[in-house]
Amino acid sequence: MQKHMRSLLAVAAFILFSGIALRILAGESPQYETRKLTDNVYVFRYEGAQAMFVVTRDGVIATDPMNPAAAKVYVQEIKKITSAPVRYVVYSHHHLDHISGGAPFKETGATFVAHRRAKDHLVRLKNPNAVIPDLVVDDEGTVLTLGGTRLELRFVGRNHSDNSLVMFLPQEKIIFAVDFLPIRELPFRNLPDSYVREWFQSIDQVLQLDWDKMIAGHPRQGGIGTKEDVRGLKEYMTDRSNAVRKANAEGKCFDDAMKEIKLPKYEKWGRYNEFLPGNIERMCFYWRNGWE
Repeated sequence: MQKHMRSLLAVAAFILFSGIALRILAGESPQYETRKLTDNVYVFRYEGAQAMFVVTRDGVIATDPMNPAAAKVYVQEIKKITSAPVRYVVYSHHHLDHISGGAPFKETGATFVAHRRAKDHLVRLKNPNAVIPDLVVDDEGTVLTLGGTRLELRFVGRNHSDNSLVMFLPQEKIIFAVDFLPIRELPFRNLPDSYVREWFQSIDQVLQLDWDKMIAGHPRQGGIGTKEDVRGLKEYMTDRSNAVRKANAEGKCFDDAMKEIKLPKYEKWGRYNEFLPGNIERMCFYWRNGWE
């Protein structure tokens, strides 16, 4: 019987590791991974999303619990690194693809933190998997200090949402910014739930902070950006805006503009062909209707 069980376990292990090996050979990423960025800052990735967590002597500050499946793994990954409890979970913004997995963290007694409007949205949405924040941050922002580590929660205006927080570690010179600062990739489709004109102001405020590395909310293009990447995004958004303004003056919005406008300078960026028409459509609304 024991020999039979050993054989079954050996077969199971072979299947598991063979599957992993095949994914590696095919150039595919494993389902999840945890990377150490500095002595105390880690990046957790689960499929197409990633979060930051900070380990201190008095506990852990985690961000964005993603979804229920990811959060279970996330908690276990933190436990592999430290036995210290998770003291805080900070939401980057209220969009459910990033924050709807809080239950495993809530069970550990963590305090949940988000912008005030993020809490308002989540109360309205009533998603059963999204933990309602315990503490809220107003537009002035706030600071979390734990175990000698300072984490500044900065609200830099409306952009991808009306409640995005930039998490700034001044000592480590790292920020965590989700969705509104994609790295060498076009913003999502037709920019849903966004405030394009104010987005520029957010970019300028982020560039004024003293940081070297940016952890993005998605791992595409490596998932770690620089100020040059943020400046590149601003340049793309400026070129896109100018091209659509000209097309609108010529009466080409919407359909003709979506077909004709090409920005070849950015054609090697991620999702260029997929997202450019939707980006153009949204800007047509802005120039035609004066949306804010």
